[in-house]
Amino acid sequence: MAIVLGAARLIFNFKLECKANDNDECLKPEKLMTKWSERDDFLYPRSAYHGEVKPENLVFNANIQEFAQKVSYIASLETAGKMTEREAYHEIKRLFKQLKRTKKELGIAEN
Repeated sequence: MAIVLGAARLIFNFKLECKANDNDECLKPEKLMTKWSERDDFLYPRSAYHGEVKPENLVFNANIQEFAQKVSYIASLETAGKMTEREAYHEIKRLFKQLKRTKKELGIAEN
């Protein structure tokens, strides 16, 4: 629900920005897609993978990056007082268990 509201707010603010500049050009689909792409790059940053290129390693790397992003969000929510320390701890612990489970399922050895 929060993501949907955030996306709606982003579109609304973008439309206001276009109208304030009296520029209907920025409401074209290709301009909106560029704006969405910039937002996704900001909200969901990805780093290049430099390890051994195997499908399971690439999947696990994506999982680690997603884990790190979620931990960052949880830490921010806890810092802002939107989540208790206990809730943050348990959520991070749950995410870590999920990451360990995927590592095991992918058959990635301990190094």
